[in-house]
Amino acid sequence: MSCIESEVCKERKFEEESGEITLDGSVDLHGRPAIRAKSGRWVAGIIVLLNQALATLAFFGIGVNLVLFLTRVVGQNNADAANNVSKWTGTVYIFSLVGAFLSDSYWGRYKTCAVFQVIFVIGLMSLSLSSYLFLIKPKGCGNESIHCGKHSRLEMGMFYLSIYLIALGNGGYQPNIATFGADQYDEEHSKEGHSKVAFFSYFYLAFNIGQLFSNTILVYFEDEGIWALGFWLSAGSAFAGLVLFLAGTPRYRHFKPSGNPLSRFCQVLVAASRKSSVQLSSNGEDLYDTDTKESSTNANRKILHTHGFKFLDRAAFISSRDLEDQKGIGYNPWCLCPVSQVEEVKCILRLLPIWLCTIIYSVVFTQMASLFVEQGAAMKTTVSDFKIPPASMSSFDILSVAVFIFFYRRVLDPFVGKLKKTDSKGLTELQRMGVGLVIAVLAMVSAGIVECYRLKYAKQGCTRCDGTSTLSIFWQIPQYAFIGASEVFMYVGQLEFFNAQTPDGLKSFGSALCMTSISLGNYVSSLLVSMVMKISTEDHMPGWIPGNLNKGHLDRFYFLLAALTSIDLIAYIACAKWYKCIQLGGKRENDEPGV
Repeated sequence: MSCIESEVCKERKFEEESGEITLDGSVDLHGRPAIRAKSGRWVAGIIVLLNQALATLAFFGIGVNLVLFLTRVVGQNNADAANNVSKWTGTVYIFSLVGAFLSDSYWGRYKTCAVFQVIFVIGLMSLSLSSYLFLIKPKGCGNESIHCGKHSRLEMGMFYLSIYLIALGNGGYQPNIATFGADQYDEEHSKEGHSKVAFFSYFYLAFNIGQLFSNTILVYFEDEGIWALGFWLSAGSAFAGLVLFLAGTPRYRHFKPSGNPLSRFCQVLVAASRKSSVQLSSNGEDLYDTDTKESSTNANRKILHTHGFKFLDRAAFISSRDLEDQKGIGYNPWCLCPVSQVEEVKCILRLLPIWLCTIIYSVVFTQMASLFVEQGAAMKTTVSDFKIPPASMSSFDILSVAVFIFFYRRVLDPFVGKLKKTDSKGLTELQRMGVGLVIAVLAMVSAGIVECYRLKYAKQGCTRCDGTSTLSIFWQIPQYAFIGASEVFMYVGQLEFFNAQTPDGLKSFGSALCMTSISLGNYVSSLLVSMVMKISTEDHMPGWIPGNLNKGHLDRFYFLLAALTSIDLIAYIACAKWYKCIQLGGKRENDEPGV
């Protein structure tokens, strides 16, 4: 007892000497309660933002031109190269679920971010080294004019091992870094709570800035055939991000992992099934609950009981057999679960309809990297003697993101807050995601109108139709700007929403849902294009999206996406009205502004 009392005394003395501790249960590197003045906040947040920008620069420095590397250096045809890039991209998002599971269950976010960043750097260095020593032979090959020779199985094995290490590293790291950055702000504190909301906007901005540099500087070297230098710069950027991340270690706040969520979910389902015939009271008084101090393992906040999914409440019903078990070895978790555990399952079930509604938006978003580029290539791309690369028009998307983040944070959010006459934020996350869907419809309508005019001024009888329309490529600026604006409302709102609405033990899983939404958007887009082409090419017609766009109707595909997004918006509004927010116990009611 004296040992325990001495430890308690040391803990109290530590808190008294150090100052105010955080209210959200975060701890420092040594597992002690985090001191507000000495941990987290914008010092740690800025380190995470810089780390994200450097890692994004490194990843997209590889991903953007991987298809060209496979055709020019590896010697694959266009179809095989595109298929391999699709598999690789899909693998990145699959690994995001692996990273989220390890983070939430066993390792915690800091260790998961560090481990997967090390794997990411190893993969990049391996790719740079193997490209320089084996793949880029003869020297100087890999540009448009000089293709490289054949490679041995060992060399190709080294190449594929490298790029899939990159996929594993980035996939496992990406869903955790956003959540880890948000962990640096105590949402139970009014001032830090506002900073946490702002962090997600700046996080997405850092992501876009890293992408901008990779799409301009690194892509330039790679397009010119200087592949090894481009890869080494990516590796250097990732290594600098890793060093910066580790340098901030003493400043970070941490949350302890909560154990395997799959077993917790299965326990609720099994316990509810065993008591399927039980009749529950309407007020929930007969449900098994725990004290706030004991409610959740590893300092997670208690989740309060909500109505809905009544079947699952049976898992928390205390039967006579449960009372007998308590007298012996205690409650069996496969027969009786606390309310917080049941509500954890309910939270995920409520999130799924909202998540499904974001997939169609991701279909719209993916057009920027595919059909927008093809459309731009068929327009007038020259200004005097300078030729504008169609893919570079995505810079207007990134500029739009930067402008609208500033506009939302500094103008729209305070304005809406004044209209609502509250001291809290303006638009809710769900409202912002809805606005994002509306702007996405405008983006597709804008792209469709531009395509109508492009066809009007196009030469119909050409065989290679790049640049055959007299309509300037700068008419694409509005559709790129609309996509950028919609990202600020949809993807930033999505990050905030899933972070706020997932239980404490599943925060990284919430971020992984955002990534899987983008992944499924890619697959649905590919499926949609295949279906449209199969239907529109009947009776020997060229189809809506043929190789020669001047003979097709890309405008109809854009208008189809606008219609599908409009239908998705209606479904989303219904889901948003049905949705019930998570209710957490232990929140401070009267938090003074500015404290």
